[in-house]
Amino acid sequence: MNRRELLTSAAAALAAGRSWPTHLAGRIAAHWPVARPVPSAAQLAWQRDELAVFVHFGINTFTDREWGDGTESPRIFNPERLDAGQWVRAARAGGFRTMILTAKHHDGFCLWPTETTEHSVKSSPWREGKGDVVREMVDACRAAGMGVGLYLSPWDRHEPSYGDSPAYNDLYARQLTELLTRYGPLVEVWFDGANGEGPNGKRQEYDWPRIHRTVRQLQPEALMFSDAGPDIRWIGNERGIAGDPNWCTVDPAEVPYPGMSGDHITRALQHGDPQGSVWRPGEADVSIRPGWFWHPAQDSEVRSPDNLVELYFGSVGRNAGMLLNVPPTTSGLFHERDVGALAGLGEQLRGIFATNLAATARTRASAHNDRANGADRVIDGDPDTHWATGPVTSTQRPWLELAWPRPIAFDTICIQEAIAHGQHIAAHSLEIWHEGSWAPLLRGTTIGYKRLHRVPAAQTTRIRLTLDSALDAPRISNFALYDGRRR
Repeated sequence: MNRRELLTSAAAALAAGRSWPTHLAGRIAAHWPVARPVPSAAQLAWQRDELAVFVHFGINTFTDREWGDGTESPRIFNPERLDAGQWVRAARAGGFRTMILTAKHHDGFCLWPTETTEHSVKSSPWREGKGDVVREMVDACRAAGMGVGLYLSPWDRHEPSYGDSPAYNDLYARQLTELLTRYGPLVEVWFDGANGEGPNGKRQEYDWPRIHRTVRQLQPEALMFSDAGPDIRWIGNERGIAGDPNWCTVDPAEVPYPGMSGDHITRALQHGDPQGSVWRPGEADVSIRPGWFWHPAQDSEVRSPDNLVELYFGSVGRNAGMLLNVPPTTSGLFHERDVGALAGLGEQLRGIFATNLAATARTRASAHNDRANGADRVIDGDPDTHWATGPVTSTQRPWLELAWPRPIAFDTICIQEAIAHGQHIAAHSLEIWHEGSWAPLLRGTTIGYKRLHRVPAAQTTRIRLTLDSALDAPRISNFALYDGRRR
């Protein structure tokens, strides 16, 4: 078997509910490079931030459309009560740490007073043509300690030069340069490969190497998102759900440029690749409403806090970032129902994770590499310490046990790898002590930055985590239990 056939065989076993085929572990490991990818400092910080708000706002807000065609008059853009501080307060109440604004969507209308086109806020009546939505959002985020991200659509249905690839690429580079030099440090620069012109439409060849180079030169700490990266990848759907398993590593040859499509591309985005040569974690984007822009008919269809919590478990809880779109209304404010849903999400998450029952446990483990990285590191609350095991083989599966003098009740489990050293664990299992013996609780696949499991309420005095398969010696930074029913 080649390495892809080995992985397919292993994945098929997991999908069928069987345990990781440990007899393949040695053969799989033989195909891996000795040095596995690790995140940059910026990527590590991004993963620890977990939650970001996407703000779709622009000319479509005033036309009640999802995709504008570029013929809209700037005169209709007039959010008379715009308050970016209200956006930020609502996002912070939900636990979000970054806000990303659609500085330009596919219709080409620019939310800042760009020098590249008159199709922008400077041609609108808002703030008497002197307004700058990007500036107001950036200032509100900075005042509240939130990270800032910007989305600049490559597709532009208004710009006459679109389709004349060299000319439009020059204009796009100028727009990008304005955004990267006028508003201070950015956390994330968001791209997609959208081109909905159809087979008879304009064909624009985006100069992605130039685009990436411009960001690197002008905002070296900013991370670039697109379905192809180069720093953060799309998770392959707009439902906010990551794949299982989900690796942070990918093979760049599988998704070499934005806009590619096909079942194999979707699989590569959903699951990553354990043999991947680059670190490119997934971001799971989803809207709080059926649409991405505000539509008054959808005010009754805002997601509930319970649903948003499920999305958190299906994205962050599967080793991805969660990007939740919240669109302002024509007034320039988040709708009260969206604000209420965000507040409910924050309240529920704070309640679920309020008390870590593992913090009072005794720990012991099958092995550790040195005294500095013993089992007690998983409950010390420090994300930069870890329990370091020996290698995982078909005959040696490291285990970690927590014990309490009296039974504890829990329904939520959190496991985290020390991803600063890479992502290595391919399969894990959990057991609880029940009536004098170990009883299976669950089996899981990858862990990565964070793996969350929700289980039926259980009581026990001991729980054991076993690492069933790994591509290198695992490192666990956190093993926590919570009783979410207490909220």
